[in-house]
Amino acid sequence: MLVDALKSEAYRVSRNRTAVFCSVLLTPLLFIIGGVAFHIITKTKGDTLAAKASLPAEMGNQPVNLADALGFTATYGANGVLLAFMLLAAATVYAGDYRWETWRLISARNGRPWLILGKIGVMKALAMIAMLAMLMAAFVFFISQAVVTGRPMAFDLTDFDLGRFLLLWLLSLIRIVQYGLIALLAAVVSRSLLAALFVPWALGFAQSILGGPLMPVIGWAPTDWAAQLLLPGLAYDTLKAAVSPGPMPMPEGAVMKAIVSLTLWCVVPVAASIAWFQRQDLSKE
Repeated sequence: MLVDALKSEAYRVSRNRTAVFCSVLLTPLLFIIGGVAFHIITKTKGDTLAAKASLPAEMGNQPVNLADALGFTATYGANGVLLAFMLLAAATVYAGDYRWETWRLISARNGRPWLILGKIGVMKALAMIAMLAMLMAAFVFFISQAVVTGRPMAFDLTDFDLGRFLLLWLLSLIRIVQYGLIALLAAVVSRSLLAALFVPWALGFAQSILGGPLMPVIGWAPTDWAAQLLLPGLAYDTLKAAVSPGPMPMPEGAVMKAIVSLTLWCVVPVAASIAWFQRQDLSKE
């Protein structure tokens, strides 16, 4: 049943090329364009300043390590721009059947929990594709840096930590999926595509305020249970800091609180959505 739901949902999503392009490919494309422009502008301004100071314009022969693209993507894969654009796919997948009133046709062919899990599975696949596209964009970014500056290229994995890379990659993937699960719950409860699109964005904006300037006012500390449980973005940042290389010490218990928080923010929306969806009257949907 789950396989049928996955196949059906994957086929339907593949037909919506606009949503797939905007959510999965647009952010990497913008990153490539912005990165190439940044290198060209930086090189041009650097050459101009060097000419005025009568200094050589060469950047040196230190090679550009293309392997840095791996760590860059794992660390910054779940960036705010990609999360925002992934909401387009999440709203389409989770709320599209309400928008086009096709639930009554689909629910007659499969169990309701499997239909929800099939949609979640497709969103996981889209998140993985988006991260792979970001990885390709990161390679283009570093290659363009080498081409524009005239520096040689290398692929040095001497300092590469495969375990840390995989953990960061997994964390970024979980963060993208978790953000979309808020859209799932909003879509099922409200039956609205706009709610699925804007509720996660509004919650993300509120988290940025609560986790930033308002945190000292409220009296929270970043490692408090309240802060970790109510701010999944903070929990993600905590785990990313714990896994990332560097001498940053983590307060005792912070990692466990962050794990509990992200787990709840993934499990609760799924369970609540399935429970609510089981009781919905889909005769008019």
